[in-house]
Amino acid sequence: MSPPKGQPQRRHGAQDGHGTRGGHGTRGRGAAQDSGAPRSPPPTLPEFAHINRYWDPEHYCFAAKLLPGEYYVSTAAEQIATVLGSCVSACVRDRRLGIGGMNHFMLPLDASKGSSSWSGEISAATRYGNVAMERLINDILKLGGQRESLEFKLVGGGKVLGGVGIDIGARNIEFVRRYVHSEGFTVANEDLGDIYPRKVQYMPDTGKLRVKKLKVVRNNTLFERERHYLEELDREAAGNDIELF
Repeated sequence: MSPPKGQPQRRHGAQDGHGTRGGHGTRGRGAAQDSGAPRSPPPTLPEFAHINRYWDPEHYCFAAKLLPGEYYVSTAAEQIATVLGSCVSACVRDRRLGIGGMNHFMLPLDASKGSSSWSGEISAATRYGNVAMERLINDILKLGGQRESLEFKLVGGGKVLGGVGIDIGARNIEFVRRYVHSEGFTVANEDLGDIYPRKVQYMPDTGKLRVKKLKVVRNNTLFERERHYLEELDREAAGNDIELF
């Protein structure tokens, strides 16, 4: 039986994917080897046209690469990837339809009511957990997802800067756990905390989540971002009287 008009059709295998590690499968691998990579990625929703997407030859699929403060929702069989330090990503999908997405937030709460020092960028508001979670969930529901069918997997929140008093990762972890619980959702799986950055790859259509802890980081970009988060945290606490927990 076809789904109601306007709702995405449930794809084969949408109920799969319970673990946080393992491969994405080899769907289409033979075709990709015979004919090469597709010339263009599958259509994306207009609001995510700015997200960088590329062909991943290892997993034979297109991937959307998230930077801090971005989120992405997909209705196609594509991967969403990012690298996390103290940031947290929520991987959320509708198990029936196989549609879902991932966010990448940097700080727990935006209580500035629009006056945040992050303003002026597309990803400004979604740098904060409360906004990033609301937008991700709402976009999935707009595409026909149902709250009772949503599956949540949580990743990140590492304490990657030694010798620093403020543990942003721990605050992000506490926030996202409270948020999911207060909204009445349950967490299917999580990989949170520790001291290492993480490389994350998520397939919303199957629910497969791959997490690799990076015990060796080849450049300082991630650590420079972490120091910047600390500076912003101090500045906003002084300027906007924001209470972060």
